[in-house]
This record gives sequence, C-alpha cells and structure tokens, in this order.
Amino acid sequence: MGKIIAFVNQKGGVGKTTSSINLSASLGLLGKKTLLIDLDPQGNTTTGVGINKSELESSVYELLIDKVDIKDVVIKTRFKNLYTIPASINLAGVDMELMEMAREDKDFVAQLQLRRQLEKIVNIFDYIILDCPPSLGLITTNALAASNSVIIPVQCEFFALEGIMQLLNSIMIAQKKLNPDLDIEGVLLTMLDNRTNLGLEVVEEIKSYFKEKVYDTIIPRLVRLSEAPSHGKPIHAYDPKSRGTEAYLNLAKEVIERNGE
Repeated sequence: MGKIIAFVNQKGGVGKTTSSINLSASLGLLGKKTLLIDLDPQGNTTTGVGINKSELESSVYELLIDKVDIKDVVIKTRFKNLYTIPASINLAGVDMELMEMAREDKDFVAQLQLRRQLEKIVNIFDYIILDCPPSLGLITTNALAASNSVIIPVQCEFFALEGIMQLLNSIMIAQKKLNPDLDIEGVLLTMLDNRTNLGLEVVEEIKSYFKEKVYDTIIPRLVRLSEAPSHGKPIHAYDPKSRGTEAYLNLAKEVIERNGE
C-alpha cells in the first residue's frame, strides 16, 4: 500500500511547494511510482511539473466536491514515475463549499472527501505527496485526514518556529477527531544560507525541538531551485548537476530509508 504524506505549514514562503515537487520527482527517479497532488489554489505545483492550467478539463477542485472520480483526474507527467492531480483557480472557493457541506452533515463528510477518493488508488502508487495551501482551512484538514504522515518544511530564518505550535495543535486535533494514525514523518529544514550564523543557529534550535524527526538533508537557498518551477521542471530536469538536485535526491533516499525500504 502507498504512503500518503502531506507537506504542511500555514506559513508561506518556507519552500513547501518547491519541496513537494522535488521530493516527488526524486522519488520517481529512484524508481518509486509517485503521485503529487496540488491542493494549493495558487496552482504553483501544477505549473511546476509542466501542466498548463488553462487546458485542464477537471482538477482537484472537482474531486473535492464529488464531480469526478479520482482515476479521471490523474495525469502522467513527462518525468520518470511522476503523476499529478492538478489544481485550478476554482480551488480558491472550495473551502466555502466544504464548509456548507460540513454544516449540513455531522459525520465529517466534508473533511473526509479526499480520503474517500484516495482509498481507491492508494495501492497503485508507492508514494502520494500532498502539497497543502499555506493555511489551516478545510483543504488542509482534508489532507490531514487522508494522510499517513506529514512533513513540516521549516525555513532557516528568524521566527522559523513561529506558528509551529498552532500547526502541531491542528495535527493533534486531526489525530483526535479524524485520523488517529496520523504521524509526523519528518521536519525539513529549507532555504539555508550557511554563510550566516543565524541560519546555523536556527538549524540547532529546530533540531533541539524536534530531535530525530529532523531530516539530515538540509535544502540550501539556491537561485536555480527558485527558477526551475517557472520552466515547468523539477530541479533534476532543469539543472541535473545542481546542489539542489543532490539535496532532494538525498532527501528522497532518507524518506525511503525511514519507511523501511
């Protein structure tokens, strides 16, 4: 059975989408059949794997409101072993629709939409990666309810832990009400500028807080990493010899190793 992992942090600009794309693509390179689901209304993950949003007939929005079956929205990308379910601008209004559904039903149907759909295909993939929006609304709640675990990307900058307690509280609520088996897969340090003492101090602070949950791999701050999505490519396809390519391949190996493969 495939492992479902959500990338979650309500704080924007922490490398969540970049990491979702590049971890998924790296898992694919290492022979793991991987599905990347774009749950962010901005749709940057969709663009980042070379999908033209204007040409989409259906997306994760239609999936969440039960207009399509999940098997009809999975798209094979041009990258090895990498599939995606794209997002469109329609997703921006889905929280309101799910909220309406939640008001009318006391059985958490609105919060479990994604889980019900993923149950149909979880055996087809080795990994399913969910790129969540930078908020803790009903889209993220759906992701937490559907996932086996979460990866928390944390930027190596001042106030790195700001908002983390709120996120951990949301994870605990999801565990209590929707998904008792939900676990923290790992904490990923991103955007490290190792020329500054501050970045290295933040690394130590986060490691002292999360301990063994912190991945050994730290993602450096690189121009090439920020350029790649605008070309519709993961870093390994945009710049195979980049330090970013090496970092995300190392991260993928860590994820695989932690899952006992």
